[in-house]
Amino acid sequence: MPGRPRPGRPSHRSSHGGTTHSQEEHIMKLGIVGTGPIGTVLARTLSAGGHDVQVANSRGPETVDPSVTEFGARAVTAQEAVEDKDVVILSVPFTRIPDVAGLFASVPPQTVVIDTSNYFPHLGGRVEPVEGGQVESLWVAEQLGRPVVKAWNAAVAGTLQTRGLPTGTPGRIALPVAADSDEARRIGMRLVDESGFDPLDAGVLADSWRQQPMTPAYCTELVLEELGPALSAADRSEAPRNRDRQMSRFATLTAMPTLDEVVELNRSLHR
Repeated sequence: MPGRPRPGRPSHRSSHGGTTHSQEEHIMKLGIVGTGPIGTVLARTLSAGGHDVQVANSRGPETVDPSVTEFGARAVTAQEAVEDKDVVILSVPFTRIPDVAGLFASVPPQTVVIDTSNYFPHLGGRVEPVEGGQVESLWVAEQLGRPVVKAWNAAVAGTLQTRGLPTGTPGRIALPVAADSDEARRIGMRLVDESGFDPLDAGVLADSWRQQPMTPAYCTELVLEELGPALSAADRSEAPRNRDRQMSRFATLTAMPTLDEVVELNRSLHR
């Protein structure tokens, strides 16, 4: 993808759509655990924007696809990805979070941990505390034994990959960011902005169910003025039913839906 700034090169805008900043004040050391669709796009986008990015999967650095590291991210072990970082982005399936919790035992409290996962029992199995009403993000924090920021979970990977725009662009898609710490939330919002999307302060983790599947804010590609009302309109009792309805609808499709079709299916749940 020619034209993107190489890491370490000062630039006002990344050609991916995010905003980059001066080296002296703004470059951060980021670790990304998980090289699925979301982990991959964040590794590419944030390294292209100039951050010092290390990325890991469960199989070892030699198995990380070269496209993940194309713009300067470095493939490392999972343990190395969480060491001496300003921010660790955890992008693994929801039900696998307990498997990686041990990585965070020695991560200091000042390191911001961002979780991108979503709970889909049809795919990963049931988690009884969540089925019983525990907020997904609070379950994640409990497994890790530390606070987390919830971000990038309310967008389809294709949206993150192809629809980021520079700060201030009219019609820019907005994404919610939730955390109990104001400072951690601010950092999460900054990185969402740099990845090409308008960040919205979505409050504390106890309210982060408002951005989980299948609420009005989830993967519906809303602009900033629409996202706040969508979060407010969320009905906690309806979300699991909508999730089940949507999974049933997807199961009947005879071809892989396009990104626009996925977004429209999500929007149609709330009309």
